[in-house]
Amino acid sequence: MGDMTGQVALVTGGVRGIGAAISARLAARGVTVAAGYSRDTEAAKRFLEDHPGCSAHQGNIGSSSDCERVVSEVLNEHGRLDILVNNAGITADKTVRKMPVEDWDRVIQVNLSGAFYLSRAVLEHMLERGSGRIISISSIIGEAGNIGQANYAAAKAGLFGLTMSLAQETARKGITVNCVAPGYIATDMVAAVPKEALDKVVAKIPAGRLGEPDEVARVVEFLADPSSAFITGQVYSVNGGQYM
Repeated sequence: MGDMTGQVALVTGGVRGIGAAISARLAARGVTVAAGYSRDTEAAKRFLEDHPGCSAHQGNIGSSSDCERVVSEVLNEHGRLDILVNNAGITADKTVRKMPVEDWDRVIQVNLSGAFYLSRAVLEHMLERGSGRIISISSIIGEAGNIGQANYAAAKAGLFGLTMSLAQETARKGITVNCVAPGYIATDMVAAVPKEALDKVVAKIPAGRLGEPDEVARVVEFLADPSSAFITGQVYSVNGGQYM
């Protein structure tokens, strides 16, 4: 694998769950991680304690101006930005019949538009340098859909189209753009699901268990590696065989 020492990565939602695992893996490779977060200041403090030399940036991914501000902060503080990981996301679950328009708009704004805002904000810098990695975290729900999650599924499926289009636009310019689609992963969000419901989910996973955040993070690390320069416009599913 290539040398990543001295590179800088912006990982949204980078202080908890899958994002924290991604941040830790990249930091272990010598990458300076700028971790984005929205509200959990305690998790941000722990991240900074665990990863000296890295930084944390609070912001609203659903705001284009806030995304541009955070990217500017990272560039001002670290001088470069090699890797963008669009990981942050939210849910607001209801069936289509019962879903308020506001819940539809908010989930699309954060989970899909946020990835566009940040990708657009880092693009000029990456183009000037002639290199870069953009990796978006989608979901098995974007591949297969799910009852009560039409907004989340639409946003996560939208990341596939954004990834492939941006990959085509940047393939000759030293930038790769890829997507990772996790299945059900053992995070705080999944832990909040009632045991009976979670048992039914696990029963549908051929591997017979939930995934671990680090199992997603290692795929992100692989795609971010300098040696992965010939991989772009792809979706990597990490779901224990649940969706084939």
